[in-house]
Amino acid sequence: MDWNDLRYVLAVGMAGTLAGAARALGVNHTTVLRRIAALEAKSGVRLFERLPGGYVPTEAGEALLETARRIDTAVVDLERRMAGQDLRLSGGLRVTTTDTLMASLLPPILAAFRAAHPGIIVEVAVTNTVLNLTRRDADVAIRPADDPLPALVGRRVASIAFAVYGSPDYLKQKDRAWLAPDDSLADTLAARWMREALPEVTVAARASSLLALRELAAAGLGLAVLPRYLGDPTPGLVRLNTPRITSTSGLWVLTHEDLRRTARVRAFTEFVAQAFTRQRKLLQG
Repeated sequence: MDWNDLRYVLAVGMAGTLAGAARALGVNHTTVLRRIAALEAKSGVRLFERLPGGYVPTEAGEALLETARRIDTAVVDLERRMAGQDLRLSGGLRVTTTDTLMASLLPPILAAFRAAHPGIIVEVAVTNTVLNLTRRDADVAIRPADDPLPALVGRRVASIAFAVYGSPDYLKQKDRAWLAPDDSLADTLAARWMREALPEVTVAARASSLLALRELAAAGLGLAVLPRYLGDPTPGLVRLNTPRITSTSGLWVLTHEDLRRTARVRAFTEFVAQAFTRQRKLLQG
């Protein structure tokens, strides 16, 4: 059986729809429909029931999906291990980080790395969700974290201090509201601190990005909890002395155990870690 056929079965089984599978595979939904139909015709069994709510695997489909998942895991594991043997200081390097770091400290660091290693092409995935390094969604992660996943290795390069910020005009008001992270940022230090310290405050707006909360605070919409490396340099924001946030988060540079000896990964993680270490004063407030 062709592994490419199994990829289509796995994508439909995981997404539950042709459209979702097509997005995951980077093809159009008619291609997915044609490949699934051809595989069913070739094998002589029906793999999915076509229901109004989507595609549901039959008993034969479940058996094939189980095998496809095992093969997919083995292929990804092999690709990652092979990449870990790459000794070239060239090629692509996929890095995931947060929007706040990309809007502040990281761009000049990436520019300096490019000057030092022009053969390495950095591809940056900016997201506040944690990408799966085990599945090679990214090679390196630069992000705040308390406890990185056990499969990842790296270093904690600094602590990240947080504080409360508002615009000068807004701070003149007696009645103040707050700007809060939404549920997608529920595990961030800012969200945890607000839940514990300010459970009953008036919330003027929520956002899925601390960068967005910074802009709202600068516009005079309310008070926001921000990392000091983002809030302190921002024109139009004033840091409040009270309430004071004593908790800190850790800034980590991480990769997968199998990739740590890849030359371009090692060069990048060491370069970035040293650059952030020089920024500790700003990171730690």
